[in-house]
Amino acid sequence: MTTHADAGPATTTAQRHFSFLQIAIALQTLTIFLQAISAGLLLTSSYGETLHSVGARVMYAASMLYVLAAILAWKPGGGPARPIWYASGFLVLASVQVVLGIAHVPSVHLPLGVLMFGLSLVALVRR
Repeated sequence: MTTHADAGPATTTAQRHFSFLQIAIALQTLTIFLQAISAGLLLTSSYGETLHSVGARVMYAASMLYVLAAILAWKPGGGPARPIWYASGFLVLASVQVVLGIAHVPSVHLPLGVLMFGLSLVALVRR
């Protein structure tokens, strides 16, 4: 029979931040998915533009939350720095996406949105 010693408070703290990172990625993935739905409403209803505009702000905030969660998982918890690079890259993609949406460039805005959803889903599954 093997017994396992308690890893201590440092492990508990790292796991808590890791959970926060998972929640941030899940929130980001959900907001991007909801943006796809509101894009469809944008084409079919009068309130679609408002929903898509509000959703863009929420998605951008979720991307910033992802960066914050990655930093918190890395610094105090001693986790790897790689998620910070992923989150920062995603924030750059979100910034480009917002600019393209404001400029009304759907030929790039739509495929970039699909790419962002795929990348966010991959990041969520890998956690």
